[in-house]
Amino acid sequence: MGADDGRDDSGLALDMLDPAPVGVVVTRGPEHRLVYTNALFQSLFRDPGGKVPVEESFARFVQRYYRPRFDHVHATGEPIMIMAEPELPSSERPVPERFFTASLSRISFGPGDHGVLAMVIDVTDQVGAARRIAAIAEERRRLLHRLASLMEISAPIIWVTSRDGHVREPSPNWERVTGQTWEEYRGQGWLRMVHPDDRRDTIKSWARAVDDVSGTWEHVYRLRTRYGGYRHFRLRAVPICEDDRVVEWVGSSTDIEDQWREQRAQRLLDRAAGATARLRSLEEMLDALAGVIVPEIADGCSVYLVTDLADGRQGDAPLIVRRVATTARPGLRTPASYVEERLPGRHAFVKAVRRRRPLRRTFPAGSPPPGVVPDVTRPWLRDSGGNGALILPVVVDGTVPAVVVAVTCGDRPPIGEDDAKLLDLMFDHTHDALSRAIRFQRTQQVALALQYSLLAEPPRLPGLRIVARYRASPSAAEVGGDWYDSFVLPDGVPMLVIGDVAGHDLNAAVAMSQLRNMLRALAMDRREPPGDILSRLDTAMESLAGEVTATCVVARVEPAGRGHRLDYAVAGHPPPLLVEPGGRGRFLEEGVSPLLGALPGERRASREEPLPPGGTLLLYTDGLVERAGEHLDRGLERLRLAAERFADRPVDSFCDALLSELPTTGLDDIAVMALRLPRRR
Repeated sequence: MGADDGRDDSGLALDMLDPAPVGVVVTRGPEHRLVYTNALFQSLFRDPGGKVPVEESFARFVQRYYRPRFDHVHATGEPIMIMAEPELPSSERPVPERFFTASLSRISFGPGDHGVLAMVIDVTDQVGAARRIAAIAEERRRLLHRLASLMEISAPIIWVTSRDGHVREPSPNWERVTGQTWEEYRGQGWLRMVHPDDRRDTIKSWARAVDDVSGTWEHVYRLRTRYGGYRHFRLRAVPICEDDRVVEWVGSSTDIEDQWREQRAQRLLDRAAGATARLRSLEEMLDALAGVIVPEIADGCSVYLVTDLADGRQGDAPLIVRRVATTARPGLRTPASYVEERLPGRHAFVKAVRRRRPLRRTFPAGSPPPGVVPDVTRPWLRDSGGNGALILPVVVDGTVPAVVVAVTCGDRPPIGEDDAKLLDLMFDHTHDALSRAIRFQRTQQVALALQYSLLAEPPRLPGLRIVARYRASPSAAEVGGDWYDSFVLPDGVPMLVIGDVAGHDLNAAVAMSQLRNMLRALAMDRREPPGDILSRLDTAMESLAGEVTATCVVARVEPAGRGHRLDYAVAGHPPPLLVEPGGRGRFLEEGVSPLLGALPGERRASREEPLPPGGTLLLYTDGLVERAGEHLDRGLERLRLAAERFADRPVDSFCDALLSELPTTGLDDIAVMALRLPRRR
């Protein structure tokens, strides 16, 4: 029977295979003579042009591709499964390539008469789809590998978080930059590498972004690197959504430290220029510049004026410095702004001034060594956990009128070389404004030096401690009429004097000097009550040229039993203030009489007052308590309350605190003198 018949001479009913959903072909004998094909097989292998019969087409097909396998099945009876193999190209079908899956099994026509039953399926479409899927998978694999490689070598840190913002995939660059392992930074462990001062804002900002998905999230924070320092990074993240639902976040962290430093430098320079442009006095400018430095660069900043104009400023000569501005970051106590200190020539601070070079020192937190910063600053550094200081001489027109001390505390790294250069550039940037203020300040310094030459250093007495302070008006460049004096009388009793001549010019200074010298001479001439000394001074003032308006307090501190007694007289001056060790203060308002020169020929009253052991007697001029448009009683009350608050401090710190804390007009000089009595043994 031929290939188109449904039954061959063996009697097999092959036509039952016609409806099979696969191509079916049956061959007979070792030459594989075609005895049956169903319609589906014929459609698979029919010549498209209709010129080649199916028998010939099949013979070519078997000969070209399947012959060895047909032979094996026919000879052995072992079935063979062929999975998705390509059809070999031929002249009839050069393209496109086709793929077939086939099963070959032996069929028996009779004893010793065998053939092969082949079932063939065209799987070209499936193979093509699988190839396309494989190609897509391969392309995706290459892209992922490429992305991973880029992540390894690129600057940004790439990270992926869950929809609730917890890191869920490793980031090689995060590990490279921070030194954290995957187990350490997964979830929210990465927050441990964020600067403590930036951590709260970062948490809040990231939480808002996760809760309210509104697009790209951006944030800047400081990240601790594996080398221990912090650098600024810009974070950007976008939500990945599927079916309008966030499934994850993908973000990057880019190191912007250099860019941030450039922007900060320009911002600080602009702020410094703006601050100094609006001010006139040197102290105000330096105070404004300290406010620019803190907290951007440092945790605390103090500015000192170099007030010693003596000829011996070279070599090992001491240097007098006066702190005029202080500021500290939030959370730290701000030290008193006004203090005065004499530093020895070997002090590192003095050497930095004379060499005109910045000096950087680092030390364990809270353990500043002696001889680096002025002694008045060391307690603040200890209490605030200071770990480094930069001493920066401010050079203006070839001289050093001021010195900046910028300090860092706690976990903040000490000021580095870059920030030291930035501070130097900041003061250079404001040179012209500072120069104008310096010219005025130099004139004032000359006047101040003259003033100091007229003011005697308090004597050193066993058991008693006398401290005096003079603060010139920042708005006046001439010597003033305020003065103080203290000396030991021939009978061994110390005398304290404070006074004020009206005016702020050379005439006032001359009158002040004359009164001071006359009063000292009258006091040394004989032993008498302070009121009598003032009475004789009234007479002596008649010899002065011109009218002189002046006030004065004269006080003797005499031993009395196991303590001391005060004998005092007041001529038109604010009353002395007596502060007990427990903090209670009261004004001594007895022994008061009119201005000097107002009672020629009349006797002035004196009064006695017991002095409590450990108490403090304060003499002062009106610049400490007077304010325009305000009754003097309010200024006196402010002084009393402040003195009570600072009563337990050492007497020098007591005076500095009053000058720093009390609000003053800045239009008048201020002189203060304080006596600290010994405590009862």
